[in-house]
Amino acid sequence: MMRRKFSREFKVEAVRLVTDRGIAVAQAVRDLDVAESVLRRWMRELTATPAAAFPGNGQMRADLSQIAALKKEVARLRAERDILKIGEPCAPLA
Repeated sequence: MMRRKFSREFKVEAVRLVTDRGIAVAQAVRDLDVAESVLRRWMRELTATPAAAFPGNGQMRADLSQIAALKKEVARLRAERDILKIGEPCAPLA
Protein backbone atom coordinates (compact mmCIF):
# COMPACT_ATOMS: atom_id res chain seq x y z
CA MET A 1 0.00 0.00 0.00
CA MET A 2 1.39 3.38 -1.00
CA ARG A 3 1.80 6.07 1.60
CA ARG A 4 -0.44 9.02 0.81
CA LYS A 5 1.09 12.46 0.45
CA PHE A 6 -0.80 15.65 1.13
CA SER A 7 0.10 19.12 -0.09
CA ARG A 8 0.77 21.96 2.32
CA GLU A 9 -2.41 23.67 1.13
CA PHE A 10 -4.50 20.57 1.90
CA LYS A 11 -3.06 20.35 5.41
CA VAL A 12 -3.63 24.04 6.12
CA GLU A 13 -7.22 23.84 4.87
CA ALA A 14 -7.85 20.70 6.93
CA VAL A 15 -6.69 22.50 10.06
CA ARG A 16 -8.79 25.56 9.18
CA LEU A 17 -11.89 23.38 8.91
CA VAL A 18 -11.52 22.62 12.60
CA THR A 19 -10.09 25.87 13.93
CA ASP A 20 -11.83 28.55 11.87
CA ARG A 21 -15.05 26.93 10.70
CA GLY A 22 -15.79 25.07 13.93
CA ILE A 23 -16.19 21.62 12.40
CA ALA A 24 -15.57 18.83 14.90
CA VAL A 25 -12.33 16.89 14.52
CA ALA A 26 -14.24 13.62 14.19
CA GLN A 27 -16.35 15.03 11.35
CA ALA A 28 -13.33 16.51 9.55
CA VAL A 29 -11.53 13.17 9.82
CA ARG A 30 -14.46 11.38 8.20
CA ASP A 31 -14.89 14.01 5.48
CA LEU A 32 -11.18 14.14 4.59
CA ASP A 33 -10.50 10.41 5.04
CA VAL A 34 -7.45 10.92 7.25
CA ALA A 35 -6.60 9.51 10.66
CA GLU A 36 -7.49 11.59 13.69
CA SER A 37 -3.90 11.44 14.94
CA VAL A 38 -2.69 12.86 11.62
CA LEU A 39 -5.10 15.79 11.73
CA ARG A 40 -4.24 16.53 15.35
CA ARG A 41 -0.50 16.46 14.50
CA TRP A 42 -1.12 18.90 11.64
CA MET A 43 -2.97 21.14 14.08
CA ARG A 44 -0.03 21.05 16.55
CA GLU A 45 2.55 21.75 13.83
CA LEU A 46 0.62 24.66 12.37
CA THR A 47 -0.03 26.17 15.81
CA ALA A 48 3.58 25.79 16.99
CA THR A 49 5.37 27.22 13.93
CA PRO A 50 2.99 28.48 11.25
CA ALA A 51 5.69 29.65 8.84
CA ALA A 52 7.79 26.47 9.12
CA ALA A 53 4.94 23.96 9.22
CA PHE A 54 4.74 21.39 6.43
CA PRO A 55 8.00 22.21 4.60
CA GLY A 56 7.39 19.74 1.76
CA ASN A 57 9.05 16.72 0.22
CA GLY A 58 12.69 16.38 1.09
CA GLN A 59 12.89 19.79 2.74
CA MET A 60 13.93 20.09 6.36
CA ARG A 61 12.86 22.68 8.85
CA ALA A 62 15.46 25.40 9.24
CA ASP A 63 16.62 24.19 12.67
CA LEU A 64 16.99 20.58 11.51
CA SER A 65 18.85 21.73 8.42
CA GLN A 66 21.26 23.73 10.56
CA ILE A 67 21.84 20.75 12.87
CA ALA A 68 22.62 18.53 9.87
CA ALA A 69 25.10 21.11 8.51
CA LEU A 70 26.81 21.38 11.90
CA LYS A 71 27.09 17.59 12.22
CA LYS A 72 28.69 17.47 8.78
CA GLU A 73 31.18 20.17 9.77
CA VAL A 74 32.04 18.36 13.03
CA ALA A 75 32.75 15.18 11.07
CA ARG A 76 35.02 17.11 8.67
CA LEU A 77 36.91 18.78 11.53
CA ARG A 78 37.38 15.46 13.33
CA ALA A 79 38.80 13.94 10.15
CA GLU A 80 41.22 16.88 9.79
CA ARG A 81 42.23 16.53 13.43
CA ASP A 82 42.88 12.81 13.01
CA ILE A 83 45.02 13.45 9.93
CA LEU A 84 47.09 16.00 11.85
CA LYS A 85 47.57 13.56 14.74
CA ILE A 86 49.05 10.98 12.37
CA GLY A 87 51.51 13.48 10.97
CA GLU A 88 52.83 14.66 14.37
CA PRO A 89 56.56 14.15 14.82
CA CYS A 90 57.69 11.79 17.54
CA ALA A 91 59.43 13.17 20.61
CA PRO A 92 63.22 13.12 20.25
CA LEU A 93 64.98 10.25 21.92
CA ALA A 94 67.41 11.12 24.69
